[in-house]
Amino acid sequence: MTGDIRETKECQLKDPMDLFHSGQVVKVCAPMVRYSKLAFRTLVRKYSCDLCYTPMIVAADFVRSAKARDSEFTTNKGDHPLIVQFAAKEAQVLCDAARIVCPFADGIDLNCGCPQRWAISEGYGACLINKPELVKDMVRHVRSQIDNPKFSVSIKIRIHEDLKRTVDLCQKAEAAGVSWITVHGRSIEERHQPVHYDAIKIIKQSMSIPVVANGDIKTLKDAENVHHLTEADGIMVARGLLANPAMFAGYEETPFQCIQDWVDIALEHGTPFTCFHHHLMYMMERITSKQEKKVFNVLSSTSAVLDYLNDHYGV
Repeated sequence: MTGDIRETKECQLKDPMDLFHSGQVVKVCAPMVRYSKLAFRTLVRKYSCDLCYTPMIVAADFVRSAKARDSEFTTNKGDHPLIVQFAAKEAQVLCDAARIVCPFADGIDLNCGCPQRWAISEGYGACLINKPELVKDMVRHVRSQIDNPKFSVSIKIRIHEDLKRTVDLCQKAEAAGVSWITVHGRSIEERHQPVHYDAIKIIKQSMSIPVVANGDIKTLKDAENVHHLTEADGIMVARGLLANPAMFAGYEETPFQCIQDWVDIALEHGTPFTCFHHHLMYMMERITSKQEKKVFNVLSSTSAVLDYLNDHYGV
């Protein structure tokens, strides 16, 4: 963390709220476990992504352990605006984590949407949508303890079966000073069911702060449709960007230049092989045949991958 972070102190941190006041729909790269790390954020920023999140970091571990800080959070001076997403269940722990990243990031996000069993059993993620007073308290604490007024504090949520409860949660968070709210339009139980974009629209109409829509957005056309359906101020994409990091720049599928850019960036950042390879598997999913996938997906070294790309695609 430190080597990269030292550079950041020299750069001008940005106010993410400026994006929401620009009159354009804000294009956002979601927090993705293992995937939305510095190298990938660097790639999507080259292709019209406005705002990037880190993967979710457990705030208590981050505060307690220098090792966790070094492995979980890396940034550099081009990596802005940047939101660090935390899993937390105690206001002071979230504040302490926010204070650590405040000099190097543009805001923090409280994860109130992760539906994974381990997160919920630990009191993190989506179970927080049922604890509006706690969410309000956490937002208010960070707001009062971070001196920088441009440092954003946002939350990412799922919806309740009874939408009135979600609106109540959002209004409480707004009253506590939350900067914007990202809404994944599914309930905790829903995984692959259709996204309730109508619910996101109702939440948007109930708020006077920006709302970001999330869920099942795979192409720029999807993003435009969801914007029209929900009236959201921003569109957050996860898997759609993994499959096509150039999606926000209007490409239907990953262009070869983007694959070349990923190779260059990943090698420069020393990206571990598994992560380097997995990203390429996602990017090439739509542009390779079944036979090619069989060969490419079992390659086991960086040099083998580079040889394959060079031989087959001139990358």
